[in-house]
Amino acid sequence: QVQLVESGGGLVQAGGSLRLSCAASGRTLGTSAMGWFRQAPGKEREFVAAIRWSGGATYYADSVKGRFTLSRDYAKKTVYLQMNSLKPVDTAVYYCAVGSPQRIGISASYGDWGQGTQVTVSS
Repeated sequence: QVQLVESGGGLVQAGGSLRLSCAASGRTLGTSAMGWFRQAPGKEREFVAAIRWSGGATYYADSVKGRFTLSRDYAKKTVYLQMNSLKPVDTAVYYCAVGSPQRIGISASYGDWGQGTQVTVSS
């Protein structure tokens, strides 16, 4: 099992930036994927971005490509989601998760989840 702690959420104006962090502890991450999902009120949880822990390949939802960047600190077992040019539609609770790199954009592939961090973008 992996324990995940997210941080970095907050309130920002449209066009601004935030950086989310997700620190993992517990078992080794090996060939797992670490992903970010988000859920806005009244909507289903959706994929945002993911990274293969082994190799570091990254994947993004079309809605955030070019604005969000995912990176990792291998030694600290931490991933960072840099979010630039934020829009009000990015407002959601953002969750970090660890799971299988198969079907990397599907929430069902992830078994360990953080508690979530709120991101609010004002217009």
